[in-house]
Amino acid sequence: MSSEAPIVPNALRRRSMGRLLALAAAPILGALGTGYPVTARADVILVRAAEIRAEEDDYVLNADFELSINATLDEALHRGIPLYFLLELEISRPRWYWFDDKVLVTSVQYRITWNALTRQYRVSSGLFGQTLYTLEELERFLSRVTSRPVARRDQLQKGSRYDAALRLRLDVNQLPKPFQVDALASREWSLSSDWYRWGFTA
Repeated sequence: MSSEAPIVPNALRRRSMGRLLALAAAPILGALGTGYPVTARADVILVRAAEIRAEEDDYVLNADFELSINATLDEALHRGIPLYFLLELEISRPRWYWFDDKVLVTSVQYRITWNALTRQYRVSSGLFGQTLYTLEELERFLSRVTSRPVARRDQLQKGSRYDAALRLRLDVNQLPKPFQVDALASREWSLSSDWYRWGFTA
């Protein structure tokens, strides 16, 4: 009996190699958004768009985020643990001869709680408070910032160019101490966006 390997036609060999390459490339192509399903990360907030524009006596912020309150955070709310989200904005003026001039640093805190008796979410920010009935409504509320005043008209020089940086994150420093330890070791507690940067003219 001959010990020689069977001869494989070139066409068949090419088809087999093509299948192997397709299987190997599938996860990479999926990550690039080429049609393969990709599971969104639960610890990432995406900034879809942001702008600062003048309205009457103020400059206001409009922003659109994409976020998901994962099961771990929702369970914490139902156990009576409030969650704090922090919306942070920085405005600076570029200077070619020195470091950028930081004109404005501001933040807005959202405190979220769950009322077990009424089975409703409550969002508080300063003197503002709003009741929401579902987790989807809560996510939509956090995802949209509309005409929020961030600066007076006299704080920015008309015609000057400015750089803005924005992010939204879960403030783990406001959690009870045992949960702060968990947050250091678990991605489910590190819900945050990257800094989103853009330029605008006052």
